[in-house]
Amino acid sequence: MTIADYAFWLFSICVIVGGFCTVISRNPVHSVLWLILAFLSAAGLFVLLGAEFVAMLLIIVYVGAVAVLFLFVVMMLDVDFAELKAGMAQYLPLSLLIGVILLMQLGIVFGPWEFSDSAQSLRAAVTPEDTHNTAALGLILYDQYFLLFQLSGLILLVAMIGAIVLTLRHRKDVKRQNVLEQMWRDPADAMELKDVKPGQGL
Repeated sequence: MTIADYAFWLFSICVIVGGFCTVISRNPVHSVLWLILAFLSAAGLFVLLGAEFVAMLLIIVYVGAVAVLFLFVVMMLDVDFAELKAGMAQYLPLSLLIGVILLMQLGIVFGPWEFSDSAQSLRAAVTPEDTHNTAALGLILYDQYFLLFQLSGLILLVAMIGAIVLTLRHRKDVKRQNVLEQMWRDPADAMELKDVKPGQGL
Protein backbone atom coordinates (compact mmCIF):
# COMPACT_ATOMS: atom_id res chain seq x y z
CA MET A 1 0.00 0.00 0.00
CA THR A 2 1.19 3.47 -0.88
CA ILE A 3 0.93 6.69 1.11
CA ALA A 4 -2.11 7.67 -0.97
CA ASP A 5 -3.88 4.47 0.09
CA TYR A 6 -3.16 5.13 3.77
CA ALA A 7 -4.36 8.72 3.36
CA PHE A 8 -7.53 7.51 1.68
CA TRP A 9 -8.36 5.12 4.52
CA LEU A 10 -7.52 7.78 7.12
CA PHE A 11 -9.73 10.42 5.51
CA SER A 12 -12.53 7.92 4.91
CA ILE A 13 -12.56 6.76 8.53
CA CYS A 14 -12.50 10.39 9.71
CA VAL A 15 -15.47 11.25 7.48
CA ILE A 16 -17.51 8.32 8.79
CA VAL A 17 -16.60 8.93 12.43
CA GLY A 18 -17.17 12.68 12.11
CA GLY A 19 -20.58 12.25 10.51
CA PHE A 20 -21.65 9.62 13.04
CA CYS A 21 -20.52 11.71 16.02
CA THR A 22 -22.22 14.78 14.52
CA VAL A 23 -25.53 12.96 14.69
CA ILE A 24 -25.18 11.31 18.10
CA SER A 25 -23.47 14.14 20.03
CA ARG A 26 -25.67 15.64 22.71
CA ASN A 27 -23.76 18.90 22.88
CA PRO A 28 -24.46 21.05 19.76
CA VAL A 29 -21.02 22.67 19.97
CA HIS A 30 -19.39 19.23 19.83
CA SER A 31 -21.62 18.35 16.89
CA VAL A 32 -20.37 21.37 14.94
CA LEU A 33 -16.76 20.46 15.72
CA TRP A 34 -17.31 16.89 14.50
CA LEU A 35 -18.97 18.32 11.39
CA ILE A 36 -15.90 20.47 10.73
CA LEU A 37 -13.75 17.32 11.02
CA ALA A 38 -15.97 15.56 8.47
CA PHE A 39 -15.71 18.53 6.07
CA LEU A 40 -11.92 18.66 6.35
CA SER A 41 -11.64 14.91 5.77
CA ALA A 42 -13.91 15.15 2.73
CA ALA A 43 -11.69 17.94 1.42
CA GLY A 44 -8.71 15.61 1.83
CA LEU A 45 -10.51 12.97 -0.25
CA PHE A 46 -11.13 15.54 -2.98
CA VAL A 47 -7.42 16.39 -2.98
CA LEU A 48 -6.58 12.71 -3.43
CA LEU A 49 -8.98 12.62 -6.39
CA GLY A 50 -7.20 15.57 -7.98
CA ALA A 51 -10.04 18.05 -7.40
CA GLU A 52 -8.13 20.70 -5.46
CA PHE A 53 -10.57 23.45 -6.38
CA VAL A 54 -13.54 21.57 -4.92
CA ALA A 55 -11.50 20.78 -1.80
CA MET A 56 -10.58 24.42 -1.20
CA LEU A 57 -14.16 25.43 -1.94
CA LEU A 58 -15.39 22.95 0.66
CA ILE A 59 -12.99 24.32 3.27
CA ILE A 60 -13.62 28.01 2.53
CA VAL A 61 -17.40 27.87 2.16
CA TYR A 62 -18.52 25.13 4.52
CA VAL A 63 -15.80 25.11 7.17
CA GLY A 64 -14.84 28.77 7.02
CA ALA A 65 -18.34 30.21 6.73
CA VAL A 66 -21.24 27.90 7.42
CA ALA A 67 -19.82 25.71 10.19
CA VAL A 68 -18.05 28.55 12.02
CA LEU A 69 -21.13 30.77 11.74
CA PHE A 70 -23.31 27.99 13.13
CA LEU A 71 -20.80 27.42 15.92
CA PHE A 72 -20.89 31.09 16.95
CA VAL A 73 -24.70 31.17 16.76
CA VAL A 74 -24.99 28.09 18.96
CA MET A 75 -22.49 29.46 21.47
CA MET A 76 -24.09 32.94 21.65
CA LEU A 77 -27.76 31.96 21.78
CA ASP A 78 -29.09 30.66 25.07
CA VAL A 79 -31.15 27.83 23.61
CA ASP A 80 -32.54 25.08 25.81
CA PHE A 81 -31.63 22.07 23.68
CA ALA A 82 -32.89 19.66 26.33
CA GLU A 83 -36.39 21.00 25.81
CA LEU A 84 -36.04 20.79 22.04
CA LYS A 85 -34.89 17.15 22.24
CA ALA A 86 -37.65 16.17 24.64
CA GLY A 87 -40.06 15.28 21.84
CA MET A 88 -37.55 13.43 19.67
CA ALA A 89 -38.37 10.00 21.07
CA GLN A 90 -41.80 9.91 19.46
CA TYR A 91 -40.26 10.46 16.01
CA LEU A 92 -37.52 7.84 16.46
CA PRO A 93 -39.34 4.95 14.66
CA LEU A 94 -40.13 7.17 11.66
CA SER A 95 -36.53 8.39 11.47
CA LEU A 96 -35.21 4.82 11.63
CA LEU A 97 -37.57 3.81 8.82
CA ILE A 98 -36.40 6.70 6.66
CA GLY A 99 -32.76 5.77 7.41
CA VAL A 100 -33.32 2.16 6.36
CA ILE A 101 -35.00 3.30 3.13
CA LEU A 102 -32.08 5.61 2.34
CA LEU A 103 -29.57 2.81 2.97
CA MET A 104 -31.53 0.50 0.68
CA GLN A 105 -31.58 3.14 -2.05
CA LEU A 106 -27.82 3.67 -1.72
CA GLY A 107 -27.31 -0.08 -1.94
CA ILE A 108 -29.40 -0.23 -5.12
CA VAL A 109 -27.44 2.64 -6.66
CA PHE A 110 -23.91 1.55 -5.72
CA GLY A 111 -24.47 -2.20 -5.97
CA PRO A 112 -24.12 -2.66 -9.73
CA TRP A 113 -21.93 0.44 -10.12
CA GLU A 114 -18.51 -0.08 -11.68
CA PHE A 115 -15.79 2.00 -13.33
CA SER A 116 -16.05 2.56 -17.04
CA ASP A 117 -13.06 1.69 -19.19
CA SER A 118 -13.44 4.89 -21.20
CA ALA A 119 -13.72 7.17 -18.15
CA GLN A 120 -10.03 8.07 -18.08
CA SER A 121 -9.94 8.84 -21.80
CA LEU A 122 -13.08 10.96 -21.62
CA ARG A 123 -11.65 12.90 -18.67
CA ALA A 124 -8.39 13.44 -20.54
CA ALA A 125 -10.29 14.69 -23.57
CA VAL A 126 -11.99 17.39 -21.50
CA THR A 127 -8.88 18.49 -19.59
CA PRO A 128 -5.58 18.69 -21.49
CA GLU A 129 -2.55 17.19 -19.80
CA ASP A 130 -0.66 20.49 -19.60
CA THR A 131 -3.64 22.32 -17.97
CA HIS A 132 -4.38 22.18 -14.27
CA ASN A 133 -7.90 21.12 -13.36
CA THR A 134 -8.63 24.43 -11.60
CA ALA A 135 -7.48 26.37 -14.68
CA ALA A 136 -9.55 24.08 -16.92
CA LEU A 137 -12.61 24.66 -14.73
CA GLY A 138 -12.08 28.42 -14.99
CA LEU A 139 -11.75 28.18 -18.77
CA ILE A 140 -15.01 26.24 -19.01
CA LEU A 141 -16.94 28.58 -16.69
CA TYR A 142 -15.68 31.84 -18.16
CA ASP A 143 -15.46 30.73 -21.79
CA GLN A 144 -18.08 28.20 -22.81
CA TYR A 145 -20.66 28.92 -20.11
CA PHE A 146 -19.87 32.58 -19.40
CA LEU A 147 -23.42 33.79 -20.07
CA LEU A 148 -25.03 31.06 -17.98
CA PHE A 149 -22.56 31.75 -15.15
CA GLN A 150 -23.41 35.45 -15.15
CA LEU A 151 -27.15 34.72 -15.33
CA SER A 152 -26.91 32.36 -12.34
CA GLY A 153 -25.13 35.10 -10.36
CA LEU A 154 -27.85 37.58 -11.35
CA ILE A 155 -30.56 35.15 -10.24
CA LEU A 156 -28.85 34.71 -6.87
CA LEU A 157 -28.56 38.49 -6.49
CA VAL A 158 -32.27 38.96 -7.23
CA ALA A 159 -33.15 36.18 -4.79
CA MET A 160 -31.04 37.80 -2.06
CA ILE A 161 -32.62 41.22 -2.63
CA GLY A 162 -36.09 39.64 -2.64
CA ALA A 163 -35.42 37.87 0.65
CA ILE A 164 -34.23 41.13 2.22
CA VAL A 165 -37.26 43.04 0.96
CA LEU A 166 -39.73 40.39 2.11
CA THR A 167 -38.26 40.13 5.60
CA LEU A 168 -37.57 43.84 6.16
CA ARG A 169 -39.94 45.30 8.73
CA HIS A 170 -40.05 48.87 9.95
CA ARG A 171 -40.96 48.99 13.61
CA LYS A 172 -41.77 52.20 15.38
CA ASP A 173 -40.20 51.09 18.65
CA VAL A 174 -36.82 50.33 17.01
CA LYS A 175 -34.39 53.20 16.46
CA ARG A 176 -32.86 53.33 12.99
CA GLN A 177 -30.10 55.44 11.60
CA ASN A 178 -31.11 58.00 8.99
CA VAL A 179 -27.93 59.26 7.34
CA LEU A 180 -29.60 62.02 5.33
CA GLU A 181 -31.37 63.36 8.39
CA GLN A 182 -28.07 63.44 10.25
CA MET A 183 -26.37 65.29 7.42
CA TRP A 184 -29.14 67.88 7.00
CA ARG A 185 -29.61 68.65 10.67
CA ASP A 186 -29.11 72.21 11.91
CA PRO A 187 -26.54 72.49 14.72
CA ALA A 188 -28.54 75.36 16.20
CA ASP A 189 -31.54 73.10 16.68
CA ALA A 190 -29.54 70.09 17.84
CA MET A 191 -27.47 71.86 20.52
CA GLU A 192 -28.44 74.07 23.39
CA LEU A 193 -25.91 76.01 25.45
CA LYS A 194 -26.43 76.40 29.20
CA ASP A 195 -24.67 79.06 31.22
CA VAL A 196 -23.98 77.30 34.48
CA LYS A 197 -22.66 79.57 37.19
CA PRO A 198 -20.06 78.34 39.69
CA GLY A 199 -21.66 76.55 42.63
CA GLN A 200 -25.00 76.16 40.84
CA GLY A 201 -26.30 72.77 39.88
CA LEU A 202 -28.13 71.87 36.73
